[in-house]
Amino acid sequence: MIDLGPVCRATARVAVGVPDERLDGPTPCPAYTVRDILAHLAGLTIAFRDAAGKKRGPTTDTAPEPGNLPVLEEGWREVLPRRLDELAAAWRDPAAWEGGTRVGGVDLPGEVAGLVALNEVLVHGWDVARATGQVYEADEAGLRASYGMLSVPRPAEGIFGPPLAVDGDAPLLDQVIGLSGRRPDWVPGT
Repeated sequence: MIDLGPVCRATARVAVGVPDERLDGPTPCPAYTVRDILAHLAGLTIAFRDAAGKKRGPTTDTAPEPGNLPVLEEGWREVLPRRLDELAAAWRDPAAWEGGTRVGGVDLPGEVAGLVALNEVLVHGWDVARATGQVYEADEAGLRASYGMLSVPRPAEGIFGPPLAVDGDAPLLDQVIGLSGRRPDWVPGT
């Protein structure tokens, strides 16, 4: 069981630090703006929170439609940190990691869903930080868990791009980001 709290707090700090003028700026995900990734984070916090509680319904049964991100809601600077806290709290329950659950219309073992939630928050927190010139400080345990999940061979088609080679001496965060298919040295305009 991994505590999602440190990764959720790091992502919340970055999110609330986004200046309004950067919301429509580019991110390491070429098809998405900062606003799009923040909206995606807001939605996935609900889906994975409910998956931790083994809840069935629209928040866990509905698969995201490619390219169709939710709209970033008013008051997101207050709402997103609260939802990230709720997500972390939901995954602190040992029962969340046991048995099966459903998220995005896909049935998964609880342990896998928890790792996917952690990884989504970590990688997208990094996306927002890089896009807005902020530092992203992920915790060691969260990074190791994401690294373990991403280093397992996976199909070429999936939610991440193909892994990018990163020097084995690079910081663990850079290695995780490379495994997610992103360039650790990405900056806006590249």
